[in-house]
Amino acid sequence: MAVYSFSQHSIIGPRWPLFCAGCIAIAAGVLLHLPMLAMEHRMGGHLSGMAMDGWMYLGMALIGVGVPAATFGALPKRRPQHDSSAGTSYEAADDTPLTRSHAAVLAVLVLALVIDTMKPATLGFVIPGMRDEYGIARSTAALLPLVALTGTVVGSFVWGWLADIYGRRVSILLSTILFVSTSICGAMPSFEWNLVMCFLMGSSAGGMLPVVYTLLAEIMPPRHRNWVLVLVGGTGLVGGYLAASGAAHLFEPVYGWRSLWLQGFPTGILLLLLARWIPESPRFLAERGMDAELADMARRFGIVPRPRLPASATQIPEAVVIGRHRFLTPALVLAALSWSFVTFGLLLWLPSDLQDRGFDAELASGIIASSTLLALPTIALAALLYSRWSSVRTLVGTVLLTMVGLAGALLPPAILAHPPILIAVIAMLVTGSNGLIAVLLPYAAENYPLGIRGRATGLIAASSKAGGVVVQVTALAGLIPTMGGVAAALIVPFGLSAAAIGLCGRETRGRSLREIEAEV
Repeated sequence: MAVYSFSQHSIIGPRWPLFCAGCIAIAAGVLLHLPMLAMEHRMGGHLSGMAMDGWMYLGMALIGVGVPAATFGALPKRRPQHDSSAGTSYEAADDTPLTRSHAAVLAVLVLALVIDTMKPATLGFVIPGMRDEYGIARSTAALLPLVALTGTVVGSFVWGWLADIYGRRVSILLSTILFVSTSICGAMPSFEWNLVMCFLMGSSAGGMLPVVYTLLAEIMPPRHRNWVLVLVGGTGLVGGYLAASGAAHLFEPVYGWRSLWLQGFPTGILLLLLARWIPESPRFLAERGMDAELADMARRFGIVPRPRLPASATQIPEAVVIGRHRFLTPALVLAALSWSFVTFGLLLWLPSDLQDRGFDAELASGIIASSTLLALPTIALAALLYSRWSSVRTLVGTVLLTMVGLAGALLPPAILAHPPILIAVIAMLVTGSNGLIAVLLPYAAENYPLGIRGRATGLIAASSKAGGVVVQVTALAGLIPTMGGVAAALIVPFGLSAAAIGLCGRETRGRSLREIEAEV
């Protein structure tokens, strides 16, 4: 009975002993890196140039064995054959209330996003200590965020594909496994090994976000789906950045920069222990004949088989619907790319640009810090407008607000020299970009059919990181444009994406996924 209970609630399948054995091997492998780290702490906090000891080699071997074992154990014995009868006909009724089961899932997935966001957010805090220990130039250290962001782009594609093929929950588990494994980045004695681990870390972080949105879209009642998607995603992202800065403040002064990487181990293990509260999408349960689990989904989440809606029920000509859907993807990709250039380019270079304009470093940092306080209120407002007013208009509005901030950045230097005007411009940029990313991925997750939802959301998520890769390459080449230069280059792409989304976007507020899918 205990075995059945574990299998039922974890939904790993008959290979769950192999999955557990792989996770134990990974945990043991990470722990075997600690003796050398303890020695490093006693020797002044430097591992650079030291040869790896036998325990570390053994630990890496265990991780090398544990990752494929846990992956193989998590996957089903046979690749699921996606049956057209197992689609979004499984859905909760619109009047289904939120229950304790919904609350548990939301709590775990918010924690997952916080933990997931912490890893890449830690990059800015570890680079100074890494440069000092390895004795590398600033340009060499810039390779770290480059490979990490490249990893997030790759991970968004790979994990989105896995989510569509093998299941949402399996994809989250595999991302977490890699997340735990790459915590040994904090024990690597060479910068080159840090680059390898940072790429793998980025790939695990890049895959979590789109899959979480996809899963939430499929298990939430239609009445609550819109605000839940925006609020959970936005809170997880902001919480991750706050957690990363808090950890840096608490641990780095005492234990050094390596401790910020190692925190991925306990937080990742915690997420694995809580994973039993993460459900699988009903589609994959139906395809694998897991009737007991489907009955459990009905009891806990109110998700039951519901009649499919015929395409004619939408009352929209088929040619119009197909045309809109084809143009919607490029529009969302363009919006995501444009956002990435603002976030990883303009806002990243903003402190240096402000100092070049004559503002001292303290004032420049204070302006940006004050603007970032708008993040949580912006997300709350975006969730309210997205769920109560209009999803597509809210998305277009965040794009337009960011455009206003970009237009403000093009004002003459004499006008921007006044702090109130400069703060207003930066506040519009920060508010618009925060609101845009808060609603962009939820909108993508709601718009695509079940069979490609993970990959489509992964494509948009990858696009939101791709600009960061270009920005890092540009910085390595020594080509750092001014705030006005970036703003001038981005206004047209933002305008095109806003127009395309406004013309081709479909309203998703309060609509059943069955109804939205019937249109395509």
